[in-house]
Amino acid sequence: MSLSTTHRLISTRPFIFFTIIMLIKGYLAWHVIFDTTPTWQPLVTELPFCWLAFCLLEWFASKRKLIYYMALNLLFTSIFFAVIMYYKYFGVIVTYHALEQVNQVTAVKDSVFELLDPYFLFIFTDIILIPLLIYRSANHRLWRHRSARRLNRGTVGVLFIVSAALCLLNIWPNRASMNEIKQAEEMGILNYEAFTVADQQDETIVAADQITQDAIDAMKGIQEPASPNLTGAAAGRNVIIVQMEAFQNFLIDLKIEGQEVTPNLNKLARDNFYFPHFFQQVGQGNTSDAEFVVNTSFYIPPHGAATMQYADKALPSMPKLLEASGYESYNFHTNDVAFWNRENLYKALGFTHYYDKTFFTEEDKVFFGASDEVLYRKTAEELKKKQDAGTKFYAHVISMTAHHPFSIPEEKDKIKLPERYQGTFVGDYIRAQSYADYALGKFIEELKASGVWENSILLVYGDHLGLPKYSLDSDDKALMEEIYGRAYTYTDMINIPFIIAGDNVTYPSRQQQIGGQSDVMPTVMNLLGISIEDHVHFGQDLLNQKTYNLLPQRYYLPSGSFLSGQSLYIPGVAFKDGLEYPLTGDGAKPVETVTQQDYDNALKLLQYSDSYVQQLPDRQE
Repeated sequence: MSLSTTHRLISTRPFIFFTIIMLIKGYLAWHVIFDTTPTWQPLVTELPFCWLAFCLLEWFASKRKLIYYMALNLLFTSIFFAVIMYYKYFGVIVTYHALEQVNQVTAVKDSVFELLDPYFLFIFTDIILIPLLIYRSANHRLWRHRSARRLNRGTVGVLFIVSAALCLLNIWPNRASMNEIKQAEEMGILNYEAFTVADQQDETIVAADQITQDAIDAMKGIQEPASPNLTGAAAGRNVIIVQMEAFQNFLIDLKIEGQEVTPNLNKLARDNFYFPHFFQQVGQGNTSDAEFVVNTSFYIPPHGAATMQYADKALPSMPKLLEASGYESYNFHTNDVAFWNRENLYKALGFTHYYDKTFFTEEDKVFFGASDEVLYRKTAEELKKKQDAGTKFYAHVISMTAHHPFSIPEEKDKIKLPERYQGTFVGDYIRAQSYADYALGKFIEELKASGVWENSILLVYGDHLGLPKYSLDSDDKALMEEIYGRAYTYTDMINIPFIIAGDNVTYPSRQQQIGGQSDVMPTVMNLLGISIEDHVHFGQDLLNQKTYNLLPQRYYLPSGSFLSGQSLYIPGVAFKDGLEYPLTGDGAKPVETVTQQDYDNALKLLQYSDSYVQQLPDRQE
């Protein structure tokens, strides 16, 4: 389109000009998000919604019509851009529910820039150029006068009716789809966003007296053994849980040209209980969601982070259970406790005390605060003081240095990667996690030297994925294929390690059952010999439930996804057209091993968790 043609379209036919602009932007968004983009689909899904808005402008706007067109252009562009960026990290379609996350963006701006492919900015080109074309032109007053001319009202009326009909035809048949990505693809992105705003149906709340442990266990297929394994094996010991930032399971035992990436965790996994089929269950809150799930054995809320939705509740939790058995509970985190509303979460969970940036300061700062080395050194010193004072403790330690976008300082490199890894996202990730392993190794040494180790059990797990499948470029995908020996899959993406270590408690054992973060609390309570019979929980003790597990997923994958048996299931429009992704890493296949009952139970478990937490009493300060 020549400059003179652009001038003419803007000044005389803004309807046509902005239609072309929105169509281009719609195709860009579809290209990023959907695997296949039929040439016709954005035409019949995105354009009708735009035309509805444009028709209203043609009817009611006059003097400032061009300004209103530009305002709509900015609004629709912002929606497309937000959808693209959110999908690149979370793998889901962003909705208005994520607005509460906006105030966190400045704190993770480096991560945002890492996800930003330069060509995404093309979507804003016209927003910059159009005002320049108009207001730097000698004829800008004439332009505004010409653009104020209205289209034929009859033509506009017909177009409005046709557009409204097309929008309804796109939305109505697809409103019951569980998979949000499929839903947005069938409806169109703009229609989907409008539908989520209009569809304000409250989730059906299950009555509190129906939410019993027996009902939950029945849905999960749990049968309590007559003689539980390892019950009380760690009775009276301190509990130390280390939550490792963005740590995925493929790093365990990974060697690159003969170099172990994580030698300390490799040894810990080799000598103790190692669960290679363990999976994240976090959502929009990422790290803070992992803290919530692990400490409550509840699932994350349907929208928003647990810290935002549930921190005002009096939450039954692991710190409270341990307090009843004479423990004090501490949380160690180098970030500001206000980030993700953690201060209120820790109060709701019942931690005795938390240590944040005010304690760790910004010594050896990386990203949000002090480095993992500082975190572990100062934490080890505090734990030694607690033990010397005769305090039994539970310490939840949150590592942070290996945070997205993983660009740690070169002086912290603990591995020399080959040239093909240099300057890649995967290479930076491996560098950061190799350092995280080094720092953890120093922590274990300090615990052993201080005498804390022999009186404790240590649990280590990853909080959430670090390498979203949908964020990787072709070079990164090639590196992951080299590492796995096959294509990188969704099951690989959400697979995190879980290790339990304790002298005279654990022994070398590679535990093959599947598990998730909601299973941590029941497993710990079994080892300590503390009953959770009267504590509603949605996880299971992994040391005694080895044949079956049902793990609903809520973020990073479409709603209705779950792990069961030996596969990850992701729904289509309905259950039957969904796909299974075997844990072995084979490609997607039609539904074979999972059942409709598994699917129904996974959704019902989420509903039970939501209902239970929502009906808890409010927390008293």
